[in-house]
Amino acid sequence: MLNRKPVSLLSAAALAFVIGASAPAWADTPKDTLVVADKIDDIVSLDPAESFEFSGNDMLNNVYDTLVELDPSNLGPLVPGLATEWSLADDEVTYTFKIREGVKFHSGNPLTAEDAAWSLQRAVILDKTPSFILDQFGFTADNVAENIKATGDYELTIITDKPYAPSFFYNCLTAVVASIVDKKEAMSNEADGDMGYEWLKTNTAGSGAYKLRDFKPSDRYVLDRVDGWWRGEVPMKRVFVRHVAEPATQRLLLERGDIDVARKLTTVDIEGISGNEDVTVDDEVRGRLMYVAMNQKVEPLNNPKVVEAIKYLIDYDGMADSFLKGQYTVHQAFLPAGFLGASTEKPYEFDVAKATALLEEADVGDISFRIFVRNDQDRLEMAQSFQNTLAQAGIDAELRTGTGKEILGEYRARNHDIYLGAWGPDYPDPHTNADTFARNPDNSDEGKHTGILAWRNAWAATEVNDMTNAAVLEKDSDKRAEMYMEIQRLHQQHSPFAVMFQHIQQVAMRSNVENFSQGGSIHSVFYWPTTK
Repeated sequence: MLNRKPVSLLSAAALAFVIGASAPAWADTPKDTLVVADKIDDIVSLDPAESFEFSGNDMLNNVYDTLVELDPSNLGPLVPGLATEWSLADDEVTYTFKIREGVKFHSGNPLTAEDAAWSLQRAVILDKTPSFILDQFGFTADNVAENIKATGDYELTIITDKPYAPSFFYNCLTAVVASIVDKKEAMSNEADGDMGYEWLKTNTAGSGAYKLRDFKPSDRYVLDRVDGWWRGEVPMKRVFVRHVAEPATQRLLLERGDIDVARKLTTVDIEGISGNEDVTVDDEVRGRLMYVAMNQKVEPLNNPKVVEAIKYLIDYDGMADSFLKGQYTVHQAFLPAGFLGASTEKPYEFDVAKATALLEEADVGDISFRIFVRNDQDRLEMAQSFQNTLAQAGIDAELRTGTGKEILGEYRARNHDIYLGAWGPDYPDPHTNADTFARNPDNSDEGKHTGILAWRNAWAATEVNDMTNAAVLEKDSDKRAEMYMEIQRLHQQHSPFAVMFQHIQQVAMRSNVENFSQGGSIHSVFYWPTTK
């Protein structure tokens, strides 16, 4: 039964306070405002050179533009963004982009090729978590100014270190880290040579459909429409996203009309609103994967028998058929369904007897671990199920919970034992996940490849490193697909990762909300096409 006591987290009165509107409590949302309840406590930074979390990327996808983009009405084919056209020279490493003329940043400053070059250079130089998306093309702080530069007021030239599959390179430019930042605005807020980094952690300097009006970490953000946006008229004047941790609270707010969109309802909540004619549910297979990762710096998790045993101690079907029903499907490969070369093979099932035999072979004695997990209902339920099934084989597991920011901090520092979490693609190419799950260029602590999951778990990936490096250079799509299939098989057998599920996001909306795009399996949410 739902708790029907008044909820103040996202009441119309609170909305009025934040956006300056005047409305009575429990009134319908303003016609020109999209009000969203979500879990946004994972936002670490608003700087596109640093943002690498789901919620932050959702916001920045609507605040910044990239050279090459995706059309929310037809996800898949790349479309012109701030670049109207692009070409590859005969040397197969020199790319030229024609920059759209007449575009202005939110500050009013004109957008030029210099802004584009500086933004990409800046992401490489700052070397934050998502910089590897650009670094993988051979860019370093020392050479990026020479290899990414404006060759005219509205012409950008980029030179990669080797001939990659062109589609791979273009796909990477759709990532948030490749967002084009207002150089003049950012540098006017520079401190101690940081290229505006400290300021951009809580401010924005983009050219997108919306500009940031208000941001309070782990509480809310408010976006205002940019009139005269180069792509066209934006229907919603304002987007208000509030952190509402409890799914039951999100449901209550949605049913009362206090929000337009609830993004984190449980299967129970979805079933509960199924008869409400004022609410619709959009089911969309996303690229987000839920997985378990085992730190190879921790004994006996570095024992292959123990790793294999743990893979048999996850109740994949039991979870998918009960509390995850309708929102997750069992998937055990690092490429989400829908990507080139994605595997549908599922070699593991819940088998206590087999796991126990493997642990006996490992002969490691009593085992106890800490499972690090974000304080999120779905993840906590998965972790509790996992904790219980581990216990059936005599493994004692303690749950370590915290906010998304806290748990990610421990994970990126290699301080975990076992991590249970999610991963989503950064661009619509199979290398986006292969590069993080199946490649590790430097496994030392000094390497600090915090954006690479293999590194976070101290797995050298020797079985698949070379194959992953080769697959990204293969220009024949059929051959590439075969290569990724083999990499996934080896990864399932040898890696310390147990991929469990692929997400089916069920977003509940008021029936008058249309054209809300979650970004499919390959991108972040689009607010700007939404109408009411």
